[in-house]
Amino acid sequence: MTVTPHDLIWIRAADALEGELPDWVASQWQRVLPLVVRRDSDQHGRIAVGVRGLRRDQRAAGWVAPEHMVRSLSPEALSDTAHLLASPFVSQPPVQAAIQLAQQRWWWPWGITGSVGYALATEVPVLHDDSDLDLLIRCPQPVAEQELRRWQAFVSQLPCRVDTQVETPAGAFALNEWLRDGQVLLKTNAGPRLTPQPWSATS
Repeated sequence: MTVTPHDLIWIRAADALEGELPDWVASQWQRVLPLVVRRDSDQHGRIAVGVRGLRRDQRAAGWVAPEHMVRSLSPEALSDTAHLLASPFVSQPPVQAAIQLAQQRWWWPWGITGSVGYALATEVPVLHDDSDLDLLIRCPQPVAEQELRRWQAFVSQLPCRVDTQVETPAGAFALNEWLRDGQVLLKTNAGPRLTPQPWSATS
């Protein structure tokens, strides 16, 4: 199975999670809960993952060998309208916002990440009244700025705060930063870099 940042993965056993982890992980995280793939790499070919706790400040970084992964779920799978309508959190503003987005036609695949994505995938009540809706759009090729502005205009009138990351072959960047400044802090496996060309691996 190939995974990308923000995918959720499940592993065979709790001891497959490696790294220097805080004490709360042992008491709150169980292998029936997913890990979040993060953007990093190591010389052993392990998958960089994040562990979510019940509190907002409980986040931990770890590693998993690929052979221990048993299932993965992409952010795009969580943006399906039927899945959203069947969620126990359907009345929450971020889920209502996602339903409105799903009813539109867009030029790119998009998905739900962050606390909303985690709640939709697990039914663990990590949503709050003021939770943001974190979104990811896949843009392997540059797209017209007017289309990105149409997306941003639409999400700006949704019933919660929305943050959109754009995923390119070179990394990921914040859409609002790109539209505002014309350059971005591109997140890559080698670390962030400032660039006006987020679709280029060398700029």
